[in-house]
Amino acid sequence: MEALKTAPPAGQLTPQMEIEIAGVRFQNPVWTASGTFGYGKEFAHLIDLNKLGAICVKGISPEPMEGNPPPRIYETDSGMLNAIGLQNVGAKRFLTEKLPFLRTLKARTVVNVFAYSTEDYVRCIEILNEGEGIAAYELNISCPNTRCGGMVYGSDPKLTEEVVAAAKKAARYPLFVKLSPNVTDIAEFARVAEAAGADALSLVNTFVGMAIDVESRAPRISNITAGLSGPGIKPVAVRMVYQAARAVKIPIIGIGGIAGTDDALEFIIAGARAVQVGTANFYDPATSMRIVDGLSDYCRRKRLQFADLVGSLKTG
Repeated sequence: MEALKTAPPAGQLTPQMEIEIAGVRFQNPVWTASGTFGYGKEFAHLIDLNKLGAICVKGISPEPMEGNPPPRIYETDSGMLNAIGLQNVGAKRFLTEKLPFLRTLKARTVVNVFAYSTEDYVRCIEILNEGEGIAAYELNISCPNTRCGGMVYGSDPKLTEEVVAAAKKAARYPLFVKLSPNVTDIAEFARVAEAAGADALSLVNTFVGMAIDVESRAPRISNITAGLSGPGIKPVAVRMVYQAARAVKIPIIGIGGIAGTDDALEFIIAGARAVQVGTANFYDPATSMRIVDGLSDYCRRKRLQFADLVGSLKTG
């Protein structure tokens, strides 16, 4: 039986948790990160998906992909290495098989998009444009451009500008750009993406790492290198969000090792308007639920509205 909802005591602040990014309203700033939450439905029996601000689905490519052979996940100290290989059903099957369920939810749907050429990024977006119920695209630019000798889009300013501009021109829905942390100056790439037309920035994606089995002297991951995520990367991710937020005017979505309310608050105070929970979904799918409540409780305790927290770092 559902508990009766009671009004807050007289004089107690009721925090407004709804946010707006690129003209899209989200019921709260807590989202799930792409690649950690499937297509959403996989978690429907574990948590109340309608309580989330948004679900960022796993990366979608123009055609289906099988991903890398196992082993492709390895637990590290305070984190996880993964090289799934961006396995997915492809843009057309996503529209027919996955999007109808997502449309039934209060949580918004953000579709992560990736490809290995600018033309294929555009083609993927053009296919997805036919779908109804997509709130925004999240452009994953941590992919190698096969036509430029494998140079990763997100580590070359010119390639970043090229793919963001082309994607923005093609996109029916707002375009969020997910930045790679594997660069020298994150602020430079934030400015380049903004100038090319990004409506918001998601950061950070995973760091490149690797692990070795010393007994066999073989890589722990079949791909040899993999993406490092989890609590171990949080301090670096918070620093990058802070730098990016100071460099651009568009909204920032913070990602990287968020496992509790205080983690989320660090990103928000540093300048993020929303946050994404990633690695924690693998071992505690209810993490995002607790953060939604935790942020509201924090605002009530501090007598603040959520908007007052964004970028509120006190440095003097």
